[in-house]
Amino acid sequence: MVNNKRQSRQVRAGSLAIGGGAPVSLQSMTTCPLEDIAATITQIHSLEEAGAQMVRLAVRTEDHVVHLREIRQHISLPLCADIHFNHRIALGAIDAGIDKIRLNPGNIGERWKVEEVVRAAREHDVPIRIGVNGGSLDSKKYPKVNPQSLTESAMDHVKILEDLHFNDIVISIKSSNILQTIQANRLLADLVEYPIHIGLTEAGYGLNCIVQSSVAIGSLLLEGIGDTLRVSMTGDPVEEIIVGRKILEAAGLRRAPIHVISCPTCGRTDPDIDLLELAKKTDQVLTSRFHDRIEASGGTITVAVMGCEVNGPGEAAHADLGIAGGRGGQMLLFAGGEKLRKVDVRNAVEEMADELEVMLEKLL
Repeated sequence: MVNNKRQSRQVRAGSLAIGGGAPVSLQSMTTCPLEDIAATITQIHSLEEAGAQMVRLAVRTEDHVVHLREIRQHISLPLCADIHFNHRIALGAIDAGIDKIRLNPGNIGERWKVEEVVRAAREHDVPIRIGVNGGSLDSKKYPKVNPQSLTESAMDHVKILEDLHFNDIVISIKSSNILQTIQANRLLADLVEYPIHIGLTEAGYGLNCIVQSSVAIGSLLLEGIGDTLRVSMTGDPVEEIIVGRKILEAAGLRRAPIHVISCPTCGRTDPDIDLLELAKKTDQVLTSRFHDRIEASGGTITVAVMGCEVNGPGEAAHADLGIAGGRGGQMLLFAGGEKLRKVDVRNAVEEMADELEVMLEKLL
């Protein structure tokens, strides 16, 4: 559990509190064109079901504001409008009921345009997220991309808003370089009290994205940096939420009602025991049957699926519930640190589910 959480001021994006001691929130971004209203609404609902607490939409033209307005009518989840260069799009998005805008004030022209956006944001209680990426620096002012130039660029935008006495700000600094991202966010965390949105940009797809994002985001979270996050993954944005949730759980910042642990297997594992399939089935069955009840109780149940009779019994006994491999397709069933009985591997998951039912009836 992170016990050195950086203290930040709190801003609100609709019903979502960001910073100021609020739990680290998960975000993603829609991938379908905004003008495809039905697809966008469906994707937002899918992201919400997966655990997203805010969804960002790219609003590319003034004509798209009408689509945003209609989408807003069907969605209660906080929404963020991603806007570049055109202050009129920002004004339209705020008027359409957006909860937050992602806009760099230094990129939208004359001061009066910024003043109009700030005035509208203040009147509607809409925070502004400043976002600096390694690929979007002003190359004339910052010819080299490094932690210092990334941070200085972000502070340039912050100063514009602060000069207008606007402080409902969230800041993000992202690069495709892990160390650069970590170091820039460390610098930023020492300079401001605003909430920080963290992530690794251009992180790729699949396993590469999962590993790189986990290293970057996880490192910052364990240092107490980060009030909201997005895993930037090529493909289905629902996967971003799933990975982000797992990162938060691994960092001790989010509770997993059912936590399945399993061994890597080795030559001691009985050939009659397919431990991978057994672990997957355990997770699926127990989650589908018991997740909501355990979630409501505020607890966590640790379930061990172990492959051999050497280390397995000891490891399973330290879990709330578990099975450890034996021979001839037989496994030992444990609950509450006690050996209960031998079970056939074909029935092991159902036997564990039955024992978990008994445990929950006693506890709840």
